[in-house]
Amino acid sequence: MNDHDEKMLDTYRSFLLISEIAKEESLSQRELAQRLGIALGLVNSYLKNLIAKGYVRVKNFPRNRYSYLLTPQGVAEKSRLAYQHLRYFTNLYTTTRQDYLALFHRLGVDKVRKVAFCGMDEVTEIAYLSLLETDLTLVAVMDDEAAGRDFFGLPVVSLADGVLVERQGIILTSLKKEGQLRERLRQLGAAGNAIFSAADGGSPGTAEDAHHTNANHANHKEAE
Repeated sequence: MNDHDEKMLDTYRSFLLISEIAKEESLSQRELAQRLGIALGLVNSYLKNLIAKGYVRVKNFPRNRYSYLLTPQGVAEKSRLAYQHLRYFTNLYTTTRQDYLALFHRLGVDKVRKVAFCGMDEVTEIAYLSLLETDLTLVAVMDDEAAGRDFFGLPVVSLADGVLVERQGIILTSLKKEGQLRERLRQLGAAGNAIFSAADGGSPGTAEDAHHTNANHANHKEAE
């Protein structure tokens, strides 16, 4: 992800946080972190920044509960960010669609046929649309927070369950959590050369390496 994308992701998180606060629910920082799918420390940092800029104010409740409310300046900032990200996501759709399509074509050339998606956010459906234009088959979708939901007829499973599904590659399909997901997959035993991202074109390893990794995985299961 380049500096521009990092900045847009940063402002997008601010927009999501402001949007949650606009609902005027009494939410803790931990609850906000769970809704946004980001670390608690990040929520704290974003809130401090929004408060310092005068976009958010804090209302105290008994028993150390707090409510975060938008100021008039915050309402105006929410509208500005909404317009900014409408343009951003129009560009994101075009770029992401092309990047995933190029990645899937490269995997197809290397005889990869079965892939799993890891992570669900605004780019996951874009990746799926690109996949439909290729000969690759989606055999699993994994995301710990979305486990139990449905994704175009496939049940979403946890990462721990998803890594057990027979596949030749895992495609990272989350813009917001790509780094976290890659690390978690490796902790669960997924080979680094079997994890691919549209952003890096699959540079952690070649598709052929992933094919051999999957074969070894299948042999290990038979041995058990």
